[in-house]
Amino acid sequence: MILDLQHEQHQAADPHAGHDMGSMKPAAEAAPPPVVTPRAADRLFDPKAMAAARAQLMVEHGGGSFWTVRADQLEYRSRKGADAQAFEGEAWWGTDAGKWVVKARGERIDGEGWEKGEAELLKAWPIGPYFDLQAGVRYDLAPPKLSKGGRSYAAVGFEGLAPYWFEVQGAAYLSDRGDVSARAEASYDLRLTQKLILQPRVETDLAEAGAATLEGGLRLRYEITREFAPYVGVVRERAFGPAVVAGERAGSTAVVIGVRAWR
Repeated sequence: MILDLQHEQHQAADPHAGHDMGSMKPAAEAAPPPVVTPRAADRLFDPKAMAAARAQLMVEHGGGSFWTVRADQLEYRSRKGADAQAFEGEAWWGTDAGKWVVKARGERIDGEGWEKGEAELLKAWPIGPYFDLQAGVRYDLAPPKLSKGGRSYAAVGFEGLAPYWFEVQGAAYLSDRGDVSARAEASYDLRLTQKLILQPRVETDLAEAGAATLEGGLRLRYEITREFAPYVGVVRERAFGPAVVAGERAGSTAVVIGVRAWR
């Protein structure tokens, strides 16, 4: 009687008591997760066709190549003494990851020919959302009044859009004769109307041996289209240091008329 009671108590404590445990099967292992196709559209359409469509999408949304040609200044300068003509512009081709840049500028004086002319070939890399780092070479044409030939430079600089929409650029140059020079520019487009824009602009050049020039200009342009805008303005130039001693004009003011265009 006592043994039967103890047996019943043991069965109550152990629910598996009295059962054949050998006949129980282990629980089935969890099934591996299904393989998910990286792109759901590939399940419904030809993966090769979808890959071509994605490549075209990248081209149309930042993955393609682009180019532009821009003439920032193409102008006639009327001033005391001989008048002059000046130009400045650039062209570039590339992608968001890098591009090739060509810059050119020059000035011609009536009765004297070309006073200066230069061209730069640069490689540009983005160093932020608004700035590019540029490096390459520059070549200056020698004016006819100088017996020496042209001069070559190694160039490194930057170009971009500063806060408050100021367009800025700067560069340092090392010539093939070991001379160091630098240049900095800044401009701002003040929109008076949708088509009438007033642009103040300042540029400084620091040449070898302490020579320097400073140019400030104010140009008012009318955008007939965004790509074509005639303008009028006034430009003030000033030379410092050895540039004055060498016979250059210490300062001059010119009224300018020109056109700005790009494609």
